[in-house]
Amino acid sequence: MNNDKILSTINNILNQSKIGVLSTAHHNVPRSRYMVFYNDGLTLFTKTSVNSIKVKAFKDNPRTHVLLGYDEMNNRSFLEIDGFVEITKDQATIDWLWEQQDKTFFDSKEDADLCVLKITPKSIKVMNDDNIDTPQTITFE
Repeated sequence: MNNDKILSTINNILNQSKIGVLSTAHHNVPRSRYMVFYNDGLTLFTKTSVNSIKVKAFKDNPRTHVLLGYDEMNNRSFLEIDGFVEITKDQATIDWLWEQQDKTFFDSKEDADLCVLKITPKSIKVMNDDNIDTPQTITFE
């Protein structure tokens, strides 16, 4: 399968789907929650509180699994993203993310509890897409 076609499909889903499931494993206990995601290329970003359980989990284990797509897609295609999480309070990233999304959960981008989870994919698997023979996985170094 042509990687350009797979990447095009991945980008299409990333650009249309914003609500997905973020999973962690803390003390060998899996947890999943819905999050709002924004992307810059293939990298995902979402905001959260520095005091959240997921931040504590990612400090111990920076691996995550994200499901994104399905409902927003006409053909019910979705992505399974295996990635690494970086917790950041970089102001430029917070400013960019603040402009991208609704302002729920935090009153201000200067809120001391606000941080960003930056998810760098290790692999992305495309599922259920009519335009390519799925599943198709792209792995990144």
